[in-house]
Amino acid sequence: MTYIPVAAMQLGPDEEAAVLEVLRSGRLAQGPQVEAFEDGLASLTGSRFAVATSSGTAALFLTLKSLGIGPGDEVITTPMTFIATANSIAHTGATIVFADIDDSLNLSPAMVETLITGRTRAIVPVHLHGNPCDMSALRALGERHGIPVIQDACQAIGATIDGRSLGTFGTQVYSFYATKNLTCGEGGAVLTDDDEVARYCRSIRHQAYVPGKPYLHDAVGHNFRLTELQAAIGNVQLTKLDAITTARRENAAYFDRHIDDRSFVRPVVRPTDRHVYHQYIVRVTESSGLGRDDVRDALHEAGIGSAVHYPVAITQQPPYRSLEASCPLAEAAADDMISLPVHPGVTAADRERIVDALAGLAQAAA
Repeated sequence: MTYIPVAAMQLGPDEEAAVLEVLRSGRLAQGPQVEAFEDGLASLTGSRFAVATSSGTAALFLTLKSLGIGPGDEVITTPMTFIATANSIAHTGATIVFADIDDSLNLSPAMVETLITGRTRAIVPVHLHGNPCDMSALRALGERHGIPVIQDACQAIGATIDGRSLGTFGTQVYSFYATKNLTCGEGGAVLTDDDEVARYCRSIRHQAYVPGKPYLHDAVGHNFRLTELQAAIGNVQLTKLDAITTARRENAAYFDRHIDDRSFVRPVVRPTDRHVYHQYIVRVTESSGLGRDDVRDALHEAGIGSAVHYPVAITQQPPYRSLEASCPLAEAAADDMISLPVHPGVTAADRERIVDALAGLAQAAA
């Protein structure tokens, strides 16, 4: 019986050839591959500017710093995300304010509104697992209070809202980590229509070089550059992204039709949104009569991988407990979520095995 992994990179001869071409060129940093990758990302997202970075964490940190955010400021975000979102904010010196989630597992606009103060300088929603946030409501909040909304779209490359790319809703940051829908192995990017944000991020990622004046630096910068090797992989991945996204959506649609939603509850996806399924999530609630660990153990015995993204809400992580934020919905989700294999390597036969295994568990618990 073949084991079905919860994640599998979609890499092949095209990526290998692209990397070899870069190696043979002798140009390994800040060259034509990075420039082409930035152009491709801007075209994909509908943004005017793209700035490639070494990671999604670096991209979010740079974006926040470009807005002048620092000590004494507050930034509202979600506790249901990878800890890098919070760390990026913390590294600016700003205070993190955690707002709870709604039934999409994304940041609740209603909760955000209750937490806005005169010190709030940004709102950072996360399109968790590739499922778009309610950007219309969040952007309206931001406009009403004069607060920028910076999208953490690290898991949501290619997602749309009401037929519109995320770029039409303002600045976004992406990650191209090894398991992302589009991977460079590691990497990130800032996508924006704001020329000042783009200028700042492009400069500071490269030690604040002054354009046209080698070895002159007008600020304290960082080394947050993407390499030519990584960008070469990314450029090939861009040509495959539509097929990757289609396969993930087809697998997810099959699960939606065939997995019992009384035993395995799914996060809400608004009908106007197009989820890209970086992860496919089911929640094992108390009413199902099942336990999450038992379900995962049974899946493993059946040769099916699973994961938990994320088992500890950031409000419960040691570096952030002192903030004493109350986010019971996020903390409950951390206790009952499971990620199932949804990547393009999942075959029709694999899907049936996954559905049958879950059906058997639900029937046994009934």
